[in-house]
Amino acid sequence: MKSTTVRRVTLSVAVVTALTGVAACGSSDSGKGDKAVGKGAIHVSPIAALRSAEQSTDKAESAKVRGTTSIGTKMSMTMDGAFAWGNGLTGNLTITYTGGQMAEAMRKAGTSSMQARYLPDAYYAKMSEKFAQHFGGKHWIKYAYDDLAQLGGGSGAYMKDQMRNTTPNQSVKMLLASGDVKKVGEETVSGQHTTHYAGTVNVADLAEKSSHDLTASQLADLKKQLNQAGVTTDHVDIWINDQNLLVKKTEKAEIANGPTAGAMTSTAYYSDYGVKVSAEAPPAGDTKDFKDLMKAGGPASASGSSTTTS
Repeated sequence: MKSTTVRRVTLSVAVVTALTGVAACGSSDSGKGDKAVGKGAIHVSPIAALRSAEQSTDKAESAKVRGTTSIGTKMSMTMDGAFAWGNGLTGNLTITYTGGQMAEAMRKAGTSSMQARYLPDAYYAKMSEKFAQHFGGKHWIKYAYDDLAQLGGGSGAYMKDQMRNTTPNQSVKMLLASGDVKKVGEETVSGQHTTHYAGTVNVADLAEKSSHDLTASQLADLKKQLNQAGVTTDHVDIWINDQNLLVKKTEKAEIANGPTAGAMTSTAYYSDYGVKVSAEAPPAGDTKDFKDLMKAGGPASASGSSTTTS
């Protein structure tokens, strides 16, 4: 395998997993099993309902997730796994690249899917046997969040924030920040009665109109993350069950710049809140550090220009 291909694949894995594997974790059967059950009377305001959902989802501290995400022609992927966020983000995810430039790059690296393991200070991606043959038999790549933060173009800082702070209730916060959240109706999702809410976040308009729904600190952090990711608009739909827990979310966003520029769509299903989640770092002898790979590739490999996979 050519060294340039290795650099492109490993850096793309870092970028795509960080931007979509956690925050946009979604479902491969979008819309399946969902049906309208009528628009009931609004007993509480959408803002009050979302505040309750944000708190309840955060306090649950773990859940199973499954989903799909696509970003323009860059990639499409499916994901399945579980996360815990009570004491730093931990979890395990199986990611399968199903189309686009990322899938092609992964096939060149010898696989179309990988295991991703998340710990509070780093995440690990298990690569193919073909990859291991070129790196002393090592199958795992370690991405320390502090190292990711040093990537160019602002995307590294965003990845570090996402990996350390992302929880399912982030999408609820997005709706609270939109300033125009609406109740769409009541629907059955995955066999549960849910209430459907929707809104559109225009990053340029995130201002004082939203400050009564989020604290000033929350709003500032959200705007910072969206700007770092190059997101200009994000249309968010969420479905909340009768226990005030997030069951489903969909997002349609425009990413203006960076290695993942393009139209992003994702659908996520969350279940089994409170599930036990455990994740351990792979054996050191079977792990290659992302930072060492980038050093071997030279200074250019850490710039935004090296993240293409074509």
